[in-house]
Amino acid sequence: MTNLAKFVGLFVAVGLGLSACTGPERFKGQNSYEKTQRGAVIGGILGAVGGLMTGTEAEGKRNRALKGAILGGGAGAIIGSQLDKQEAELRNAMGNENILIQNTGDRLVVTLPQDILFGVDSTVLRNNLMSDLSALSANLRSYPDTTIQIIGHTDNTGAASYNQFLSVGRANSVANVLIENGAPRNRIIAIGRGEDQPVASNLTSEGRAQNRRVDIVILPKAVKM
Repeated sequence: MTNLAKFVGLFVAVGLGLSACTGPERFKGQNSYEKTQRGAVIGGILGAVGGLMTGTEAEGKRNRALKGAILGGGAGAIIGSQLDKQEAELRNAMGNENILIQNTGDRLVVTLPQDILFGVDSTVLRNNLMSDLSALSANLRSYPDTTIQIIGHTDNTGAASYNQFLSVGRANSVANVLIENGAPRNRIIAIGRGEDQPVASNLTSEGRAQNRRVDIVILPKAVKM
C-alpha cells in the first residue's frame, strides 16, 4: 500500500470513528472540543480527497492531498468553532425546553415540534413560539456566512399528497416569520418532506408526534483559507 493510500485511509478511518458517535443521543452531552475536532477531521478528509481529484502525476497527487488535508482540516476547525459559539448563543436566547438544538459538527439543526407550532391541519402559526422565532432570526442575522433550510415534516396519517402539501405550507409559514423578523430572505429556503423522513415509528402516538416537526438546518458556508 502506498504512503498516500495509508494517509487517506487514516483520515477516513478517524472520520468514520467520529461519525459513529454522532447519534442524536450524543448531542446534549457532547462538549465543544469534540464537535470542533470532528469538524476538523471532516474538513481534512474532504481536503485530502479534493487534492487527489485534481492531480494527474503521483508526486503531484501526494502533495495536493497533503495540502488539501491541512487546509481542509483548518477550515473544518473554524466551522466547528463557529457552530459551537452559535449553538451556545441560541441555547441562551431560546429558553424553550420543547425546542431541540443539535450540533453535528458541520451544521446546527433546530427542531420545532409541530404540535406547539400549529393546530391540526393548519399552517397558521400559534403565538407560543413567536418570541423564540424572533430570537432565532436575530441569531441568524449575527452569522451571515450561513444558509438556512427550513424543512417541514408530517406523520403518515392521511394521504401522502396532502401531507406533502401541509409540510410545504408549514415550512413557508416559519420562513415568513423569520424573514419578517429580519432574517435575510436570500439565505432561506423552505422545503416540505411530507411523511418521507420520519425520526420515529408512526405506529405509536408518541412516534407520530415526534415526526410532526419543522427542522431549521443552519449550514455554514465554506471557509476560504
